[in-house]
Amino acid sequence: MSSNDGTKTGAPGGVGTLAGHRVARIGFGVMQLTEHRPGRPEVTPDAAVAILRTAVDNGINHFDTAEFYGTDAANANDLIRAALYPYSDDLVLATKVGAERNAEGGLDPAQRPEQLRAAVEANLARLGAERLAVVNVRRVDAPPGIVAEGDQRVDLDSQLAELLALRAEGKIDGIGLSNVSVDQLRHSLPAGIACVQNSHSPVERASDPVLALCREQDIAWVPFCPLGSAFPGWPKVADQPEVRTAAAELGVTPVQIGLAWHLAHYQHTLLIAGTADPAHLAENIAAGDVRLDAATMAALNAITVSAP
Repeated sequence: MSSNDGTKTGAPGGVGTLAGHRVARIGFGVMQLTEHRPGRPEVTPDAAVAILRTAVDNGINHFDTAEFYGTDAANANDLIRAALYPYSDDLVLATKVGAERNAEGGLDPAQRPEQLRAAVEANLARLGAERLAVVNVRRVDAPPGIVAEGDQRVDLDSQLAELLALRAEGKIDGIGLSNVSVDQLRHSLPAGIACVQNSHSPVERASDPVLALCREQDIAWVPFCPLGSAFPGWPKVADQPEVRTAAAELGVTPVQIGLAWHLAHYQHTLLIAGTADPAHLAENIAAGDVRLDAATMAALNAITVSAP
């Protein structure tokens, strides 16, 4: 893999595959560059562009984005285009559809097939891209986040049909699913599913049956909230005694133990941990070099927590 200036770099976490594309297993989720949580400083466009370029210079080539990340004034796709356009041949852009920003700045479901198509077109236009590597359909049947009501309760087959048409038209390479059950994934398999994005971590194992089916089918697994939920009061991976013990023994950080667990847990896991902090980016990248032995994995796999 190479950076914008042609510098050859390694692939953090090793090399995986996403919709036929070779990607570093440690990628970058762009959401945090536009979603400002209370108590955190706002990320300037210059700082966002700089960290995206730093990610590429360190071998990251898989960027996870969405048209609904941010606002028209500060949009994730604008930042990617400002930082990385013209895109190198090995750059892999994955996006998410199924929601849209409302006038108040919150999110509304946008699940109908015509809305999914409009979102794909909007992503392409804002990114300045001719084709997207992956489009993930974010289902909103159940939390976390918004939940569909009324005409937004759309059957999965209708959504898949629209994405299959977009794939046939050459606008997307792969179809992904997000926030889905094991039955929904199994039902979708004939469409050819490139990846699944569900909440998953050592402290959130509800999606284990979905991951098991991904293992069976060699489908890429792209966990969100890989270090635990960002919601206040919910368990964090880095706070767990087993994680802290492993970090102390290996001389690394608890965050790196959490990310290394994902990489070791399933060979087709691709991480998209995001950050606006260059030091955290370096920490995430270095997690790809952490090796966990069988005893440590057993201890981490045995973590049990209760959601508040």
